[in-house]
Amino acid sequence: MLTAERHLAVLGSPIEHSRSPDLHAAAYAVLGLPWRYTRAEVASGELPGFLAGLDDSWLGLSLTMPLKREVLPLLAERTELVEISGAANTVLLAPGGPRGFNTDVAGIVGALGDHGVSDVDTVHIIGTGNTASSAFLAAARLGASRVLISGRSLDGIAALERLGDRLGVHTEWRLYGSHVRVRSDVVINTLPGDVDPEDLPEADLGEVLMEVPYDPWPTPRAARWAERDGLVVSGLEMLLHQAIGQVRIFVTGVEGGRLDREDEVIDAMRESVGLKLGD
Repeated sequence: MLTAERHLAVLGSPIEHSRSPDLHAAAYAVLGLPWRYTRAEVASGELPGFLAGLDDSWLGLSLTMPLKREVLPLLAERTELVEISGAANTVLLAPGGPRGFNTDVAGIVGALGDHGVSDVDTVHIIGTGNTASSAFLAAARLGASRVLISGRSLDGIAALERLGDRLGVHTEWRLYGSHVRVRSDVVINTLPGDVDPEDLPEADLGEVLMEVPYDPWPTPRAARWAERDGLVVSGLEMLLHQAIGQVRIFVTGVEGGRLDREDEVIDAMRESVGLKLGD
C-alpha cells in the first residue's frame, strides 16, 4: 500500500554530495507518503550484496556511478531504453524481481528544454562513461543528425558509435589531445566535476554547455563559459528532471505515470534544491 512506510535510497560512490534525498523527500511530503529516502555508499562490485540484504520494506533505488551498468545482470526486467542505452539509473523492487528504468535521457531533455533548447543539429559529448549513452540518446531525441564524441576509451567510443549506427545518427570521435576543432549547438560534459581536460579548448564549446556534474559548482568549464555569457545548464537541473521520472515510477509503478498534484510536487522538488524555472 502507498500509505505504508517504505524505504528508498540513492546508491553510488562517492554519494555524500547527492541532492536526490532532498528532491525525493520534497515530493513524498507533498503526496503525503511516509516514505524514507536516504543515500548509501555502494562501490563497484558491492551492489549484489546490497540488494541481497534488503527486506520487503524497500521499494526502489536510484543509481549513480559506477552502478548504472553493473546493475544490468541483476535485473528481472528492463525497459527498451535500458536495453538500448546499456544503463539503468532507477530500480523498482517489484514482487517479480528488480525492474530497471532509465530516466537520465528524459532528465537531459527536460533540463535543456527548460532553457528553450528543443531542436539541435550537432551535439558534442565529452566522456564515454555511464551517462554518455544517455546523453547520446537525448541528443537523438532533440533531433541531432551529428554527434561528436571526445574520450580516452576506445572501447567506450566504439560502443557509442554502435549506438549512433542503431539510431541513424552520424558519429565522429576524437581522443583527448587530438586538437581537432569542432563547433556544435550543444556540448554535454559527462566527466566528473574535478576533471577538466586542457586539450578540449574553449573554441569547441558551441552555443550551450550542459555540465552533468553539479558538485562542486560551478565546474571550471562552466565558470569559464559563464564568463563569456554562454548558456550553462547545470547537472542539478538534469537531476531534477530524472528524479521527477523516478518519483512517477515509484509512486505509480509504471514509467510515465501521472502523479496526483503533479505540478505542486515538481514545484516543491525545485524549491528543495534552490532551482527556479529557467535557472
